[in-house]
Amino acid sequence: MESIHLLESGLSGVVSLGKLFLEAISVLCVFLGIVKTIQLGLRFSEFQYDEFLFIQLRIRFGVWLALALEFQLGADILATTIAPKTDTLIRLGAIAIIRTLLNYFLNIELEHEFELRKRQSGSEHLPPIKS
Repeated sequence: MESIHLLESGLSGVVSLGKLFLEAISVLCVFLGIVKTIQLGLRFSEFQYDEFLFIQLRIRFGVWLALALEFQLGADILATTIAPKTDTLIRLGAIAIIRTLLNYFLNIELEHEFELRKRQSGSEHLPPIKS
């Protein structure tokens, strides 16, 4: 019986460490997304409104946010394996809904950007978007 408690506490420690690691990666993704989005914005010398640039900036940051939410979702899944509390499950559901909505709207933005690029180039064969 004592060995089971020892295993449970060891598993709890591993899960806590894994949760912390995934949350740290999530925070790093948000910060990297901010940096990459600012870099993209600074590449353009004209500071006038451009719909194509605006869509690229939104997509760039949105992709990083989606990645951060994936890691956050993983951290919450780990937390629910050890102690499935109501507030943890609600948080897990909220993150899953936010992630789904973000991915949906990112896909709409990507389709809009593709249509803009297609209209600008007049061709179906477009070069890949530079990161």
